Amino acid sequence: MNAPNPTPGQSSPNRTRSNNGTRNPERKRPYLWIAAAAGVVLLLALAFRPNAISVEVGSVARGPLTVSVLEEGKTRIRNRYAVSAPLSGLLRRTSLRPGDRIEAGTTVLVTMQTQPSAFLDPRSRAQAEAAAAAAEALVSLRQAEVERASASVDLMRKERQRAEALHSSGTISNQEWERVDAESVIRERELRAAEFALRVAEFEREQARAALLQGESTESRLFEVRSPISGVVLNVFEENARPVASGTPLIEVGDPADLELEVELLSQDAVTVTPGAELWIERWGGEESLRGRVSVVEPAAYTKVSALGVEEQRVKIRADFVDPLPAGQPLGDRFRIEARVIIWNSEDVLRIPTGALFRRGGEWMTYRVINGRATLTQVTIAHNSGTHAEVVSGVSAGDPVIVHPPDIVVEGSRIRARNPDGS
Repeated sequence: MNAPNPTPGQSSPNRTRSNNGTRNPERKRPYLWIAAAAGVVLLLALAFRPNAISVEVGSVARGPLTVSVLEEGKTRIRNRYAVSAPLSGLLRRTSLRPGDRIEAGTTVLVTMQTQPSAFLDPRSRAQAEAAAAAAEALVSLRQAEVERASASVDLMRKERQRAEALHSSGTISNQEWERVDAESVIRERELRAAEFALRVAEFEREQARAALLQGESTESRLFEVRSPISGVVLNVFEENARPVASGTPLIEVGDPADLELEVELLSQDAVTVTPGAELWIERWGGEESLRGRVSVVEPAAYTKVSALGVEEQRVKIRADFVDPLPAGQPLGDRFRIEARVIIWNSEDVLRIPTGALFRRGGEWMTYRVINGRATLTQVTIAHNSGTHAEVVSGVSAGDPVIVHPPDIVVEGSRIRARNPDGS
């Protein structure tokens, strides 16, 4: 029996129909497949995307920069005096030892027993008279040098007072003030050296006069050589009793309070050092570093073979202590120190960490961090202190840069800044 045809307004029994008016589920299946495929592609992209590289990030900033060179050095007594035998005779044994205190004009350094009639021949007498005249002339010369040095010190003191007032008001720069201050210290050192030379000349004059008078005697007498300066005994060249000739070195004396520094620099470093340059004395035995100033840069270099067997051209510089030595920690003659000599300084430069710099094709390069990615940038470098470098062009203040970039960092690498604790 045939099914009755549906009347108008009724649905066919073979057609699927939703009572709630929703779309056919078969029509939604293509969209679901597309969404699933897009999700899979997104997951695969995320899975194979390179991870961000964890690096240390520094910053380009303005600040002070000091360039220095560190070399070994030693202390030395500035003014040393080697006492020699003023005449021929028998040297008696001395009881002095290195380190013993001596007083000028009081302490007897050595005692000699002269030979009778040793200076009665015309030739010896003429030599003694010439030595006495030369010693007298030398005293006059040393007196003139003391007067010149004293006038120079007075002039520099006045100039230093004017410069100090101008520096306090900001009229002159720190560099100019440091130059005047260093010049004043050098002038005072020159005055002390001239005064020492005068005392030694006066001592030699007295020795020459005594030798001349002793030669006029026909009897054997004892001749005492007294200390020309106050200080300590440094070396005893002749300790035992024996005959000695005139001019034989007997003993060396000096003042341990009159110390200076002697540092050997490579010639390429020495050309950048000028008298008055600042230096720091380190690893001398105390806890704190001491300040010093360069007084002399010797004009001639010499060849020295390094520990690796390499020939180097070295130049000696001498420097004065600016800071006094702490009480109870005296430095002696020929003590080892390390000196950090300042060869360039500026209070305000654009500086970059040296760990962020590397060479590529002969040029200095760095990686800046822009929008979380590494950007290779060429920079121009001027002065380098070892920890920071003065940058002339290529970066600006505030730019983040990668410090010690690993080999996997390339242009465009994703970067993640590492915390200071390394995490």
